[in-house]
Amino acid sequence: MNKALLTILTFLLVCQAQAQISGFVKDQNDKVLDGVQISIEGTSILTSSDQQGYFQITGLGKGSYRVVAYYPELKHAFQDVALDGTSVKIEFQLQEINQELESVTIIDSRKEEMGANWLKSVSGAAIYEAKKTELIVLDEVIANKAAGVSRQIYSRVPGLNIWENDGAGIQLGIGGRGLSPNRTSNFNVRQNGYDISADALGYPESYYTPPSLALEKIEIVRGAAGLQYGTQFGGLLNFDFKDGPKDKKLEVNSVNTIGSFNLFNTFNSVGGTIGKVNYYGFYQYKSSEGWRPNSGIDQHNAYGSFTYNFNAFVSLKFEHTYMGYLAQQPGGLMDSEFYSNPRQSKRERNWFQVGWNLSAAELNFRVSDNVKFNNRTFHLSANRYAVGNLGPITRVDDTDENRNLLKDDYDNWGNEFRTIIHYPLLGQKSVLLIGNRVYFGSTMSAQGEADNGYDADFSFINPEEPDDSQFHFPGQNIAFFAENIFNISDKWSITPGMRYENIRTNADGYYYNEQSDIAGNIIFSEKVDEERSKFRSFILMGVGVSYKPSERLEMYSNFSQNFRAINFNDIRVDNPSLTVDENIDDERGYNFDIGIRGSESEVFRYDISLFYLAYKDRIGNVLKTSADPRFNFYVPKVFRYRTNVGDANIYGIETYVEGNLFRLLNFNPKKSKLTGFINFAALQSAYLENQENSIEGNEVELVPPVNIKTGLTYKYQSLGISYLFSYVAQQYSDATNADKSTNSVEGIIPAYSVMDLSLTYELKNWRLETGINNLLNNYYFTRRAAGYPGPGIIPSDGRSGYITIGVKF
Repeated sequence: MNKALLTILTFLLVCQAQAQISGFVKDQNDKVLDGVQISIEGTSILTSSDQQGYFQITGLGKGSYRVVAYYPELKHAFQDVALDGTSVKIEFQLQEINQELESVTIIDSRKEEMGANWLKSVSGAAIYEAKKTELIVLDEVIANKAAGVSRQIYSRVPGLNIWENDGAGIQLGIGGRGLSPNRTSNFNVRQNGYDISADALGYPESYYTPPSLALEKIEIVRGAAGLQYGTQFGGLLNFDFKDGPKDKKLEVNSVNTIGSFNLFNTFNSVGGTIGKVNYYGFYQYKSSEGWRPNSGIDQHNAYGSFTYNFNAFVSLKFEHTYMGYLAQQPGGLMDSEFYSNPRQSKRERNWFQVGWNLSAAELNFRVSDNVKFNNRTFHLSANRYAVGNLGPITRVDDTDENRNLLKDDYDNWGNEFRTIIHYPLLGQKSVLLIGNRVYFGSTMSAQGEADNGYDADFSFINPEEPDDSQFHFPGQNIAFFAENIFNISDKWSITPGMRYENIRTNADGYYYNEQSDIAGNIIFSEKVDEERSKFRSFILMGVGVSYKPSERLEMYSNFSQNFRAINFNDIRVDNPSLTVDENIDDERGYNFDIGIRGSESEVFRYDISLFYLAYKDRIGNVLKTSADPRFNFYVPKVFRYRTNVGDANIYGIETYVEGNLFRLLNFNPKKSKLTGFINFAALQSAYLENQENSIEGNEVELVPPVNIKTGLTYKYQSLGISYLFSYVAQQYSDATNADKSTNSVEGIIPAYSVMDLSLTYELKNWRLETGINNLLNNYYFTRRAAGYPGPGIIPSDGRSGYITIGVKF
C-alpha cells in the first residue's frame, strides 16, 4: 500500500515538473481549425486541436522536439521546438493544396459557417463510419436559445417530429421516422456521453434538457447507433457541453433574456485553464408566465466540470449537474374549445415538479497512437412529481374533489468502458471498437390522492399507503458491443458490429382494482399485490458500407437490428384516459439507411438518404369497445387501449441541402454571406397483418407524410439574420386513425406552418440578439395528450418576441 502511494505521488510530481507545448492552428484565411492532428515526430504522442483551434501537449521533458500538424486536404506543417523546462507556445497556419491526398480513416470537412455537419468516422471513443449522423454546432445557429425553441435549433435535421410542450424549452420532445416524440423517449439521450433519462431501461423519458447556451454541439446518430449506445429505435441524441477556454485562466460569460409572457432567462458561466486543470461551470435561472393562463414555470439549472490533464496521454474529468423546476400546467382542450379560443385553460390545480442530480467521471487514457481507453461512470438521483386532475377534459374540474398525485423517484448508476484500436490489415488502416456497459436502475413509483387545494402540494393524503398503487421497479443491464472498420481499399470500407444484451426488469408492489357506478362512486375495491420479473438475453447485429471517391463525397449504407424494452411504470399508472394491456411486450425491428453526402468548401453541403424502419410488435394506442360495468344492461363503453398493436413498416426520404448562395451565383462580397437550406422529409407508413384487425392497412400514428423546414441566413460582418419556415403535414394520433373522439385524446393533428425570425449582432465583447417566434401568430397544436400535460389538445404558443444581451470578458 505504501509503495503504491509513493508511486502515485512520484508520478504526480514528475508530471508537474514537466513542460508543455501549446498553441493554435489556423488556415490560410486565419480561420481556426478543429480536429487537426498534432504529434511529436518519433514518438507516440498525439493530440488534436479543439473547436477553438487550440491544442496542448503536456508531460514533456527538456530537449528538442519536432511538432507536426496534419489535416486532410491541407499541407502538413512542422515546427522545431527546444524545451528547457519552461512551456512554449507556437502557432500553425496550414495552406491549401490542389493534389489529392492519400485517404485516411477519419473523414471530416472543416467546420464551415453552416448550421449542420456530420460526425467523423472515428471520434473520441466511438465509430460513426457509414452511419447517418447529424452534428449541430450551436455557435453557428441563430435562434432563440434562451427559450430553447426546438424547431429552430433542430431545423437542419430532416424528418424530426417535434412536440411543443411549453414555450420555455423546459422539456424537449422530438421523434423521427414515426417514433413518438414524447419526452424524446425513443432516443438514447445522453450528456457528454452518459445517460440522463429517468431510467434508460424501465422509463427512458427525459425530463431534463441541457440548456442550449451551455452546449458546444448536439450529436445525432440514427437507428444504427443502437449497437454502441443501447437499443432504442431512434438512435443517439448526445448533448456535448462546452469546456473552459484553453488559453485563459478565467473567462466570464453572462447572457440575459427578456421576452413575451414575462419570460426571463439569465445564464452566467465561468471557465478557463489553470495549469493542468480545465474548468467550466454555469448557473441558469428561467421563469415565465406562459402563453396560456395557469402555465407559469420557474427553473434553476447549475453545472460544474473539472478536467485534470496529467499529461498528453491521461486525463480525468469530474462533473455534476443540478436542475429543478416547478411548472403549472393549464391542461388540455377539446377540439371545439381549441378552435374557439386556444389560449383558454380549464385546469387551475395542476402542477409538475422535477428535480435532477447527475454526477459523472470520465477517464481517458491514450496508450499510444493506436490504442485509446475511455471509461465513464455516472449516477442519477432524480424525481418527478405531478399533482392535479387527470380526469377527462370533457369534465369540469370539481374543486371539491381531491386531486390525483403521481410521484416517481429515480436512483440509477452505470459504467461504460470503451477501447479503440487502430491496426494495419491488408495494407490499410482498420479500427476496432470494443466495450461493455453495466447499468442498474431503480424507480420508486406511487400514485394516490392529494388534497383538493390549488397550490403545488405534493403530499399524499395517505402517505403510508397511497390509494392507487405503490411499486418498486428495479432493473439491471449488462451489455458487450463491438464494431470494426475494415478499409478494403482507399475508398471502400465495411463496418460490421454486434451487441450482446442481458436485461432484467422487475416490479414489486401493489395496486387497487376498483369499479365505480354511473355517479362515479366506488362500488368495488380490491388491493392486489404484484411481483413480476422479466429477463431477456439476445444479440443484435448490424453492418455498414461506405464508399468515398474523395474526402468530400461519401456514399453510405447501414443495417442495424433494434430492440425496445417495455416499462412496468407505464403498465401500473392509473390513467382514466388510458387502459394498458397487462401482457404488453417488448418491441423489435431494424433500421436500414442508404444515402449520399458531401460538401464543397464554404459553397454547399448535402445529405440525401432513403430509410426503411421495420417494427415488430409495435406498441400503440387503439380505441376499443366493451360493456360498461356500471350498468346492469349492455351499454357500450369506448376506451383507449395501449398494447402491441402489431407489425408496421415506415419508409421514406430524408434530405438536407445547404449552400452559400452568393458563392453559387459567383457573387463574392468580402464581408457578407447569404446561405439557404432546405430540410425535406417524405414518409409513408402502414400497419401490416396483425392481431388488431381493425388497424390493418392503416397509417402509423405520428408519421406526417411531409415535413419541411427551409430558411435563409444572412451575415454581414458582425450582423446575422435568420429566417425559418416550417411545415408539417396532417398526421394521426392513434393506430385506429380516428378523425376525432369525444375526449379529444384521439384524432387528427392538422397540418400546420410557422415562421421564425432571429437577429444577432456582436460588438467587441458584447452580443445583442432579438427575434420573433411564430411570426404570423398561427394557432396550431402538435400533440394530443392522454395524461399530463393534458389530457386533450395541447396548444402551441402564439407569437412571441425576445431580446437578449450578452457580454463575455
